Amino acid sequence: MKVLVLGGTGFVGRHAAAALRARGHQVLIGTRHPKRALAKLPPALRDCELREIHLESLTTRYVWQPLLAGVDAALNAAGILRERGGETFERVHQMAPGALALACERLGVRLVHVSALGLRRESRDRYVRSRLQGERVIAETRADYSLVRPSLLDGEGGFGSDWLRRAACWPLHLTPADARGRFAALQVRDLGEALAALSEIRGCDDLREVELGGIARRTMAEHLDALRGARGDDPGGHPALRVPVPAPLARLAAACCDLLHFSPLSSGTLELLRRDNLPARNLLPALLGRAPAPVGRPPAYAFAPMPTGHETPVPPSPQ
Repeated sequence: MKVLVLGGTGFVGRHAAAALRARGHQVLIGTRHPKRALAKLPPALRDCELREIHLESLTTRYVWQPLLAGVDAALNAAGILRERGGETFERVHQMAPGALALACERLGVRLVHVSALGLRRESRDRYVRSRLQGERVIAETRADYSLVRPSLLDGEGGFGSDWLRRAACWPLHLTPADARGRFAALQVRDLGEALAALSEIRGCDDLREVELGGIARRTMAEHLDALRGARGDDPGGHPALRVPVPAPLARLAAACCDLLHFSPLSSGTLELLRRDNLPARNLLPALLGRAPAPVGRPPAYAFAPMPTGHETPVPPSPQ
């Protein structure tokens, strides 16, 4: 099978591409900067064909069709945290994925689109609204698609995950006072494997919306503690001092980070931290065929899901 991975040099994209290659598929890497790709890709992916792709300019199905020539599946792991010039939320998160879905419908190409958990219609944040609208325009097509909503990701080489790992080492953990929402962080390698498996499965209506998460449910403060414990940065069992940041000050800091394009803290991520972002039906174990890898220090205990008799079976891979 030939799979085009959009955002293939990014945090999620390169792990998905590596998982696809490990399963014996031919991988095409879609990237804005092909000349810089070799420095970002692991050695096992450096012989992949590269296709230069600028999502902000691919807003009709006609311009997508040549890029999808000979492709069996497209995996869209591209996205932006902040706007830069022509790379707007509307174009990258909404118009381009909608046009891609229409092209996939026309050509019979399988589409796996990476979105996020916790998107709500009532959100005032443009990042969140654009992500949600991107899901909607894809769902309005007749393409063979899966909308994948992962929880918070951990792993080396990610902009946000690297920041959190560094912050976990600090003696003080500064977290917004109203960031009480829980999430189920998962390893990016597990997400890559799940995306590769979804790329292989065609025509399954039960996999239109796929929510994925790890085994532990934590707030941001608890997540930082878990990362710190896993790295051995709390000798003698002494955790970092938690310092809650008042909500107005946290919002001001997020606005400044948006303005300066600094750190993964943004108005959108701050909003997502205020509410639970947990999978309603976690399909990660079924797609992996095993339990998800733990993130940070394993919890003292974890609940195994009880069978209800209504679980959605995941079709076996054709490989």
